Amino acid sequence: MEFVTGVKKKETYEINDILDREITGNVSMNGAIHTIRDMGEFAFIVLRNRQGLVQCVYEEGITDFSVKDLKEGMTVLAEGMIHKEERAPQGFELRLVKMAVLSEPQKDTMMPLPISKWKLKTSLETKLAYRPVSLRNIRERAIFKLQEGIVRGFRDFLYSEDFTEIRTPKIVAGNAEGGANVFKLEYFGKKAFLAQSPQFYKQTMVGVYDRVFEAAPVFRAEKHNTTRHLNEYTSLDFEMGYIKGFEDIMDMEASMLSYTFSFLQEKYAKELNLLNVTLPDVSKIPAVRFDEAKVLVSEKYDRKIKNPYDLEPEEEVLIGRYFKEEFGSDFVFVTHYPSKKRPFYAMDDPTDSKFTLSFDMLFRGMEITTGGQRIHDYDQQVNKMIARGMDPEDFTNFLMIHKHGMPPHGGLGIGLERLTMKLLDEQNVRETTLFPRDVSRLEP
Repeated sequence: MEFVTGVKKKETYEINDILDREITGNVSMNGAIHTIRDMGEFAFIVLRNRQGLVQCVYEEGITDFSVKDLKEGMTVLAEGMIHKEERAPQGFELRLVKMAVLSEPQKDTMMPLPISKWKLKTSLETKLAYRPVSLRNIRERAIFKLQEGIVRGFRDFLYSEDFTEIRTPKIVAGNAEGGANVFKLEYFGKKAFLAQSPQFYKQTMVGVYDRVFEAAPVFRAEKHNTTRHLNEYTSLDFEMGYIKGFEDIMDMEASMLSYTFSFLQEKYAKELNLLNVTLPDVSKIPAVRFDEAKVLVSEKYDRKIKNPYDLEPEEEVLIGRYFKEEFGSDFVFVTHYPSKKRPFYAMDDPTDSKFTLSFDMLFRGMEITTGGQRIHDYDQQVNKMIARGMDPEDFTNFLMIHKHGMPPHGGLGIGLERLTMKLLDEQNVRETTLFPRDVSRLEP
């Protein structure tokens, strides 16, 4: 009889083991052959594993195999002596004695991309077409390690503020945002949709836990083929009750960003350095009313206001530029969006119902966050639905929370891929999306 007792002590070493514990002597390491530089009597064989690159040195007469038998993409178990070498990626190299091949690529195949290059100088379409391979490039995969850090920071901060993490359904009977940009599907003979947002459910859960959050995919059937739009993206959502105003939501986001960037600096310094990222200052984020922001950029940059009810992408860029030039801030909150352009659950400004108690956050000229205070009173919510030509009977389950009592509450959603894109100063959101879904791409 055998028993499973948990993770056993490893017989191989990781990069961090060697660096943190100052391991010396003979060690074994696993990895994939990232590149081979054959110099004749000796060769550099660079291994790639989850913690980075390890330079191994092959010397004729010392190792028990031929470098000619090796190929990029092979996974191996390498054994050798640790030797300090400042020029090597980790400050040490492995002087090889043995190497066992664990698996190898199909015969007569070549790597479709030069993944060992520092930066893949290929088109975005080529990188996406060969995504399972292009992600093996050290810089490409660092993007998504950094993105992992953003989500970890988001989660850790909200846990510290006594939020509860929830899981909401992605197959729904109705759409939360209104409009026709929803993916329809058949659900056992009934009409169903892919969720545009967890909005109804996170509001529901405020009545249960007071403070909730979720990091999950959302779906938008928008036929945009731009550098900023995706049909599936990751939304970082939170919703909180007992607020005094929508400013409490902005305060929470500012604190979350501050915590997250400090967390990245501490835990993901390697990726920040590799990607040459300088984290922005979020100690003071300016806030400006929507109508005032439009006038400010119109006057400073001599641009005519074309749409009084929404911000065009060019206006977002100019607003970002204005607050960078005037206040040195990469971020700006734009508040009091027109009611005409906000969903039916957004609370109108009691001093002027043409505007809402809502906001967007712009980061380096792009909207990455939408949030605000929600209507919590039953009659007020029903009246706004009717005024918009909506039938409250279609929202019975959502209105149940209002009927049975809800605290003043609000929340937001952050586009993870856009946030990562602007943080890395990339020009296309697909660069910071693991496997993008857009109007023309359903694979890989």
